[in-house]
Amino acid sequence: MTAQKLEDADEALEIAIEAYVYAYPLVLMDVTRHVATNVETPGSGRAPINQFVHMAEFPDAEFSDVVRPNADTLYSMMWFGVSKEPLVITVPDSGGRYYLLPMLDMWTDIFASPGKRTTGTGPQQFAIVGPQWAGKLPQGVELLRCPTGMGWLMGRTQADGQEDFAKVHEFQAGLAAIPLSAWGKAYTPPKGKVDAPSSKIPPLEQVNKMGAAEFFVRFADLMKENPPHANDYPILARLKRIGIEPGNSFDLVRAPISVQRAMNTAVPLARKRIVNELDRAPMVVNHWRMIVPPVGTYGTAYLNRAGIAYFGIGANVSEDSIYPTATVDADDKPFDSCKKYLLHFKKGETPPAKAFWSLTMYDERQLFAENPISRYAIGDRDELRLNVDDSLTLYVQRQSPGKDKESNWLPAPEAGAFSMNLRLYWPRVEALDGTWQVPPVERSG
Repeated sequence: MTAQKLEDADEALEIAIEAYVYAYPLVLMDVTRHVATNVETPGSGRAPINQFVHMAEFPDAEFSDVVRPNADTLYSMMWFGVSKEPLVITVPDSGGRYYLLPMLDMWTDIFASPGKRTTGTGPQQFAIVGPQWAGKLPQGVELLRCPTGMGWLMGRTQADGQEDFAKVHEFQAGLAAIPLSAWGKAYTPPKGKVDAPSSKIPPLEQVNKMGAAEFFVRFADLMKENPPHANDYPILARLKRIGIEPGNSFDLVRAPISVQRAMNTAVPLARKRIVNELDRAPMVVNHWRMIVPPVGTYGTAYLNRAGIAYFGIGANVSEDSIYPTATVDADDKPFDSCKKYLLHFKKGETPPAKAFWSLTMYDERQLFAENPISRYAIGDRDELRLNVDDSLTLYVQRQSPGKDKESNWLPAPEAGAFSMNLRLYWPRVEALDGTWQVPPVERSG
């Protein structure tokens, strides 16, 4: 059935909403890619296509590029294009240090995640290849097939404070990306091409400002190089009914009036559905919000995929990390910087993570807040003091809990509401299946 034969207005609107939700991560990824690669040389978190850019230090209270930053790992990021030829990645020996190199296709699905959990910490070489590539790789180079022609590598390397940065920088310097055609040859990465000055508007806002015509035209063009997944055929049959088919361009102006109306009406309705998804989906345990799988690989859970892209594009699979979020105390009252709180773990019940865990503080902006000791996160890599019964108490408050307790102090902002993320890297089974639960944050005093 073609778009011209779809006469039911309600059904046309329903399909158009589904189409927007399905397309949203792909369009957001492309806008993010353009902003992040529209430079000549690597720097300031951006780099040309197929080139790494490394973060040299943790964000501080002045950082505002992305919300809810972490103070646990240093990033090594790269946008890659493998439609023409594979890209060979070299990873040095990390010396046992925890790291992960999750790779996302353009639909935000993670198709590979080399690192300590999966492939170990020894030296490695692998090649990211495109969906149709069928050549031969050098001996010892593992093939990793990206389902799309472009993608995003979001590497993270454990860093135990500023004194540890130099060692992390050594590992980052050993990460290399070389086109297969340059394998075994001297290679100097080319300068990137700057199409036009990048918009200062964040990618998320750029996509949210797109009208139906711009959004769906871009979506159709992107599918030419970034094909849908194999299990998408049911929704693709639905999209065909409003004139969108993989490999073909789309022009809303030439679509039937019923489809034009449906698509224009669908955009705000679909956005609202995406924004509401994470409010509806999380499981709440002891007043901590837990995102319910699937995360990182989504199958046909398109609304869940779009919601996670909206609130935090680039989420890891749960086996690599989980991030319970707290905004209220044990009495279900929003956190207030004027008050004092305790997070108490009984003996043997600290967060079960094979790598490490941390508790991170965010102000009302979802950013780090200035505090007297410049501490934005606290965790098992800090010199925490246990209680006499070997339990652990963390003190969450604006002012110092006293010199004898400052080792366990996570400073709250100077004023206003706040929220916290408990990050578990390489969580153990009991953290994934719910056997272990995060205790509630108790009001103190």
